[in-house]
Amino acid sequence: MDKLRIDSHKLFYHVSRLNDWLNGKLVYPIYMEISPSGACNHRCIYCALDYMKYQKRSLDANVLKERLAELGNLGLKSVMYAGEGEPLMHEDIADIINHTKKSGIDVAITTNGVLLKEDLTEKILGNVEWIKVSIDAATGDTYANVHRTKPADFDTVIGNMSYAVKKRNQNSYKCVLGMQLLLLPENQHEAVLLAEMARDLGMDYLVIKPYSQHLFSKTDRYKNIKYSDYMHLADKLSSVNTKKFNVVFRLNTMDKWDESDRSYDNCLALPFWSYIDAGGNVWGCSAHLSNEKFCYGNIYDSCFKEIWKSERRHKSLCWIESELDTSQCRVNCRMDEVNRYLWGLKYPPEHVNFI
Repeated sequence: MDKLRIDSHKLFYHVSRLNDWLNGKLVYPIYMEISPSGACNHRCIYCALDYMKYQKRSLDANVLKERLAELGNLGLKSVMYAGEGEPLMHEDIADIINHTKKSGIDVAITTNGVLLKEDLTEKILGNVEWIKVSIDAATGDTYANVHRTKPADFDTVIGNMSYAVKKRNQNSYKCVLGMQLLLLPENQHEAVLLAEMARDLGMDYLVIKPYSQHLFSKTDRYKNIKYSDYMHLADKLSSVNTKKFNVVFRLNTMDKWDESDRSYDNCLALPFWSYIDAGGNVWGCSAHLSNEKFCYGNIYDSCFKEIWKSERRHKSLCWIESELDTSQCRVNCRMDEVNRYLWGLKYPPEHVNFI
């Protein structure tokens, strides 16, 4: 059961923002992804952002905190720290996370978990809504193969998450702790074992998700993968579920990958989210980080309100509406489900009054 709607979307809970959008008003983002660090301590074989070259750059913490305070006032609801690098490699990540929460913004982290040490966990756990660890294996050898690192990192992650569960439970924090496996030929045989390990460790969920080919990735070894070959895992994984633990087998997303199907002609989701890279650039879409037509500005040069209301962003949105061919976009992009929902709102079918 997907109680957290990981394989869907949650935009319909934000009714007032949707009404403003439908009425043609300016809306500020509900959700943002921010990359505190461009560097990464792993080189995963499926990495979508390998073309960003794992640059050793980090956001200036003081500038970011100024923008976060502004964003909180503008109505931003949530930030996920992830990005083109490993977010926990930023030396001030604890301060950034805690300031985000103080700004009235919910915080989440997607990480490989190696650097989630005890002292960092103690500093941030009470201010984080959820932490999701990309682990992708149930043994050190497979982990090392997929993450292109040493097998010992697997044990480090397991130890770190065990401690996070302990501290969460001791302090009655509400932070949801999860793991993720990107399903590949190299790790499919360990999916059930990882689910059992995650359950026994005290995780709240394990996500099993499909690969998605990035438009600019150097990596393309999985571009022809078919997830129909792995559907037999669904029943086995569901047997691991308990009242406190769920395996989210992203069947909907896998089907869309195999079918390469889209039910919308334009990207409508961009008013509701944005992405800040480790260089401070504000982007309309994380799948187009190398395309300047999607870049709105930079937080070192302007406040966020100026960037969001800028002529540069206006031109970007006009180009996207008139010229972007969404059939050429990344299958299962971050906003795919949101786009499907918004397309139905903007262009409803007949007989909608028969609810």
